[in-house]
Amino acid sequence: MPKIGVVLSGCGAQDGAEIHESVITLLALDRAGADVTIMAPDMDQFHVVNHLNGEVVEPARNILVEAARIARGNIVDVATVSGNELDALIFPGGTGMAKNLFDYAMTGPECTVVNDVQRLTMEIIEGGKPLGAICIAPVMVAKILQKMGRSGKVTGGCSVDISNDIQAMGIATESAGAGDIVIDEENKIVTTPAYVEAKSIKEAADGIEKLVSKILAMVNS
Repeated sequence: MPKIGVVLSGCGAQDGAEIHESVITLLALDRAGADVTIMAPDMDQFHVVNHLNGEVVEPARNILVEAARIARGNIVDVATVSGNELDALIFPGGTGMAKNLFDYAMTGPECTVVNDVQRLTMEIIEGGKPLGAICIAPVMVAKILQKMGRSGKVTGGCSVDISNDIQAMGIATESAGAGDIVIDEENKIVTTPAYVEAKSIKEAADGIEKLVSKILAMVNS
């Protein structure tokens, strides 16, 4: 039974993990019989957004505590997980991911990644293990590849702005629709745009389910 890590960034598209993307990922992994470890950083999220009206509200919320809502409490601090424990790693997206796991939403291509998230991702890449990135997560993967001095290929969907930012990091891009995946065979990285392009939960699911299937096939190859 493959052991797959899933890293969440809170709970809610605007200030945490995109819930549809997270649940679809977890459902696809469960249906495939994977042993899933859900994790998140134990730290305050960048801010809290009222998803009904888009307003920033108080008080602060903790990323791990919020992500536990999606995980039904079965979640651990990413700082406690080593790449040696996993066969693959997957990042669902959400605008909140680009605020909480890395700060791309605020700083663009000069963004930085939360230390333990970067460490774990590097351990997976250096170990030659499959890595999946959904929605905005491919931008974070590109930044980590840049930090490692590696080349690679991910998707920014069909967004010119996102693709340009990825290319500014020295990483190649390939356009993709919501139902498509882009595969970097050399680095074993699979990416899909999900809600960067999707207009419905079904469209997001089409690409995410393909990504999970490919990640598991890479684990078993």
